[in-house]
Amino acid sequence: MSDRAISFSELASESLIEIGAGRPRSVLDQYPSIPILRVADVQDGRIESRSPDRVPGSSRKVIGSKVSQPGDVVLTVKGTVGRVALMPPDGPCFAYSPQLCYFRPAASGPLRSRYLYYWLKTTQFWNQADALKGQTDMADYLSLSDIQALKIRIPSLDRQDGTIEVLGSLDDMITVNDRIASVADELAATYFEETLSADEGIADVVLADIASVNLRQAIRWRDGNLRYVDISRVGPGRIEWPERISWEEAPGRARRAASLGDTIWSAVRPSRRSHALILDDDPELVVSTGFAVLTPAKVGPAYLYEVTRRDEFVQYLESVAEGSAYPVVRAERFGQAVVPLASAERLTLFEAKAMPMRRRAHAALVQSRALAELRDSLLPKLMSGEIRVREAEKVVEGVRWRGSR
Repeated sequence: MSDRAISFSELASESLIEIGAGRPRSVLDQYPSIPILRVADVQDGRIESRSPDRVPGSSRKVIGSKVSQPGDVVLTVKGTVGRVALMPPDGPCFAYSPQLCYFRPAASGPLRSRYLYYWLKTTQFWNQADALKGQTDMADYLSLSDIQALKIRIPSLDRQDGTIEVLGSLDDMITVNDRIASVADELAATYFEETLSADEGIADVVLADIASVNLRQAIRWRDGNLRYVDISRVGPGRIEWPERISWEEAPGRARRAASLGDTIWSAVRPSRRSHALILDDDPELVVSTGFAVLTPAKVGPAYLYEVTRRDEFVQYLESVAEGSAYPVVRAERFGQAVVPLASAERLTLFEAKAMPMRRRAHAALVQSRALAELRDSLLPKLMSGEIRVREAEKVVEGVRWRGSR
C-alpha cells in the first residue's frame, strides 16, 4: 500500500481493520459477570481496571467482537475524548462500553496495531478529531461514522517497525519503572497489614482524629500558573501528571490546594478508588473540588495513605455516598470514617520503613514522566519524517546510557 491518505472506512471495507464501539449499557447489564471497560479505565497508554477476567463463554457469544482482544487499540470517544491505550497480550478480557472505540488491524494487513496506537497521539489525528468532536451541544463526542471518516497515511511496514522500535523502547523503560513502583507499592501494603496484626495497642478512631480534610484552598494568582489535577487524571494510587497552565485557563473547580504528604481521594464514585499520595513538592499543584484532600496530623503520610486505601475504607465510602447515578461522598463523611490507629512505637517504625518504599516508587514514576516527555517529543517528528529512525535511536541510546550509570 502506498504512503497515501486512506480513510478508516476504506480500510474496513477491504477487511484490513475492524472498527467498532462498545455495546449499550442496557445490553452489558444483562451480563454482569463480564467486566466492563469504561473511559475512566483508559489512561495514558495503560488500562487501569480492578475488574477480574471472568467472561463466560456463553456471554462472549452475545457480546461478540465487543470483547477485547490482545493488540486492540482503544480510544475514548465521549466526554474525555482522545485517551488511547493498547490492550496487553496477557491482560484480562473486557466488554467495551459505548464510550469507547476499538481498532483491530488485520494481522496480515498493512497497518501495525502499535503504529496505529502512536498515530492516535499525533496532530495528524487530533487536527481531524478536533473538527468533529464538538459538533453537538453536549459533551465532546466522536461517533463511529466520524472515526471511519478519519484518514491516515500508512508508511511501509519497515518504517512502521522502526518507529515502533524507537518509541516502544521508551515505553518498555516506562513499563519497567511501573513494575518497580508496583512492587514497592505491594511491599508497603503488606508491611502495613503486618504492622496492624502485630500491634496489640491498635485503637479504632475516626479519620478526623489523625488527619484534616480539605485544610487549604488554592490561591489564584492573576499572572500565575498551576498544575491542575482533575478526577480523570487519577487512578488507583497514580496521578497522570498535568502540564502547567495559567490561572486564566483553569476551570472553576480548581480550588483545592494539595501538598507533599497529602492523600487525595475522589469524592465521586468511590468504587473506582481514584486516590493517590502526593510526593511532589510542587507549590503549583491544585486539585479539583471533586477530591477530598487528606492532610496527616497525628500519623505520617505513608500510614494515612495505607489506612485510606484499605477495602474497609472504600466500603465505608460506598456506604455513605449519596446519589445513585452519580454517587458523591460529602467531605465531612471522610472525617467520620472509623480507621485503625497503631501504637506510637509502631507508627514510628512503620513510617521509617514504608516511606523509603514510597519514595522509591515515586522516583520510578518521575523518571517515567521524563521518558514519556521524550517519547512524546520524538513521536511527531518520527511520524512526519522530520527525523529518521537512526537519529531517534541515538537519542534513546543516550537515555539508556545515562540511566545505566
